[in-house]
Parts: sequence; C-alpha cells; structure tokens
Amino acid sequence: MTVRLDTLPNGLRVVTEDMPALQSAAIGLWIDAGGRHERLEQNGIAHFLEHMAFKGTARRSALQIAEEIEDVGGYINAYTSREMTAYYARVLQQDVALALDILGDIVLNPAFASDEIEVERGVILQEIGQSLDTPDDIIFDWLQEAAYPSQAMGRTILGPAERVSSFQRDDLSRFVAENYGPGQMILSAAGAVDHDEIMRQAEALFGHLQPVSQIAIEPARFAGGERREIKSLEQVHMALAFESPGYRDEDIYTAQIFASAMGGGMSSRLFQELREKRGLCYTVFAQAGAYADTGMTTIYAGTSEADIRSLAEVTASELARAGRDISEQEVARARAQMKAGLLMGLESPSSRAERLARLVSIWNRVPALEETVARVDAVSRDAVAAFARNLAGGELAVAFYGQAADAPSRADLQERLVA
Repeated sequence: MTVRLDTLPNGLRVVTEDMPALQSAAIGLWIDAGGRHERLEQNGIAHFLEHMAFKGTARRSALQIAEEIEDVGGYINAYTSREMTAYYARVLQQDVALALDILGDIVLNPAFASDEIEVERGVILQEIGQSLDTPDDIIFDWLQEAAYPSQAMGRTILGPAERVSSFQRDDLSRFVAENYGPGQMILSAAGAVDHDEIMRQAEALFGHLQPVSQIAIEPARFAGGERREIKSLEQVHMALAFESPGYRDEDIYTAQIFASAMGGGMSSRLFQELREKRGLCYTVFAQAGAYADTGMTTIYAGTSEADIRSLAEVTASELARAGRDISEQEVARARAQMKAGLLMGLESPSSRAERLARLVSIWNRVPALEETVARVDAVSRDAVAAFARNLAGGELAVAFYGQAADAPSRADLQERLVA
C-alpha cells in the first residue's frame, strides 16, 4: 500500500492510499471549517451548509445528485464536527472520477435556492428537536457547554433553533467565502485509486480557487462547570469531563489508553465495578477526544433515580483510585485494544481515507502506521497512573439529565477525586 501526498499551487492538499486488493474506493473532501469556526451569530451554520450541499447545484438538482451516485451503486454523505466538515463518497473503482466530480460540484457550486433553504431549515429544526428527545445524545452537548462556557468550543454543532430559523442565502455564502478556501481543503482517497489521475482531476476542479485567509479560531479554555436538567425520565444520565491532551500533544496516547482501561470494554474498571459488581447501570463508557489545542476525557453512564448518587460517587472514587493502583495488566490490555481497533479500522477504505485526511490536517504529513503503533507501545503504566492523578486533580465538568435532584454536586465529586 502506497501513501502519496501532493499540494496544488493554491494550497489544496491531495492525499491518497492505493489498496491494490480492492475494487472500490472512498473519496472525500475534508474542510477545516466546523462549529468552532463560527461566530456567535453563525452558530449552526456549518451544519446547515453541510445539509444544503445535497440540495442542488448550478449543474445538478438534488434528485440528480442522488440518482447519479446511486445509479452506479455508490453512496454519498457528509458530517460536521467542531473542527471540520466532510463530504465523502464510496464507489467502485471505475466510478471514482464521477464521485469526485459530484463532490466538487456540491462543495463549489451549491445553488442555495430559497425554497430548498426553507425545506432544509425544517429538517434541521426536526433534527434539533430529535436530539433534545435523545438524552444520551443531548447530554454531551450540555457537557461541552459546561466544560467550555461562553466560547465557540462549547457551542452545539446543530445550533440553537432561533439562529437556525434566521439563516438566509447570504449567510451561507458568507461562511463559504470565509472558510472554504483551497488551503482549508484536503482531498483524500483510499482503495482502488490512481493518485496521478486524481491529481489531474483535482487541478481541473479546484485549481482555479483563490486562497483565503481563514478567520482565526478562538483558543479553547476548559473551565469546568455543571449542568443539571431535571426531567421525568426512566433513567438519570450522567456525563463527566476532564481536560486532556489535544491531537499534537505527546500525551494523547496516554489519555486514550487511560480511557480504554477505565471504560473501553467489558473488562474495564468502570464496567466491572459499576455494572458487574454493583449493578448500578447498564451502559458505561469512557473515551478520550481531542482537538487542535485541547481535548476531553469523558465518562458516561445512566442509572435509576435511586442509584444516581452511588453511581456518581463510585465513578469519582474509581477515577481517583486509578492514579494509585492501575496495573500493568490493565495498561497492556488497553494498549492491545487500541492497536487492534486502529488496525481493524484500517481494513475499510472509508476509515483509511478519513484517517489520511485527519493526519494531514494535524501534521501535514501521514506518519507511518508503525510510528503510531510504536507510540502506543511506549506508553507505560507509570505514565498512565500519573495521567490519572493529574486528571483527577484538574477541573471537572459534569452534566446530569433526568430525575437528578439527588445527584451529587460538582464540588462533592471533585472532593472524591482528590481523596
């Protein structure tokens, strides 16, 4: 397998990985324009723009976009995160050029027809309403807001309904003009791909674009805080967050191994203690997410009103205890899980294309897989224990949703974390 990375004269980066055994390919555009690139009055517009990409262009109607990709058995989709918007497709080898042409069309030539804006506005408002009715989804938005209050990093990706209700064509066009420059774009493809042919097509589609100076993003400031929403639900949902390393921090692998050891599977500490031994919950997990300049280690669990205090207190106590007695066996298991997850994920061309884009966005290069595995293997038990102690001694963000009146306060939990 061969990874190649080239840059057009205007700054657009093209990265590919040929996977000779495959007859299909994944290809997409990853753009450094997500929720944290929005000004306050724009909150939700990156996601709105993602929706509008499929609603027609100067050359294709919404139906034609869907028919052209599905006529060849492919699919096309998109997503918006806090730091990126992605538009991607999966097709057979002979249809890669078609997929790239459609992707270029929807990103560069959206029609933004007024009637389609109104239709999609209704769809997004329904999506916002659905998220509010999904407790184990909305709680993470509230947790993010508690962790990063009054800043772009803390705002919801979907945006508030009142702002989404006000966006017009000029607002969408302005965000594109400010953030969709070639220097903010990465064209990534993996599978049965020809790098030179993709470069030729990329030059034809995107070579005319003029660079733009992207608006500087607001630095993230993890402050910690508490959000408690009382509602009559069957379960009380709890989410905790601690600041942890960003993508470029050497300790990112330590954070990920710690999260896996604490809540990455059935053998993890929190699963064993909270579910298997005490029967306090059905679902519990931990994960370490990362951004350009910060990260969050999060823990989620749901339980009954009667057990929420015990669940929260035992979770905090287990996090504190990990800094004292996490074992070499636990760390070795977490390392193995992390490497297996990485390697298994790379059996999919879609996963590979996304990984390529993310690595180029972070490092402007694609580190060899062996380099990543070596960094995982280099994480020691002592490093994980030290990370756990630092985490427990830092600021805490907490969110509760449901019949949470008896849930402990953030201050109570922080006391347990350092006990």
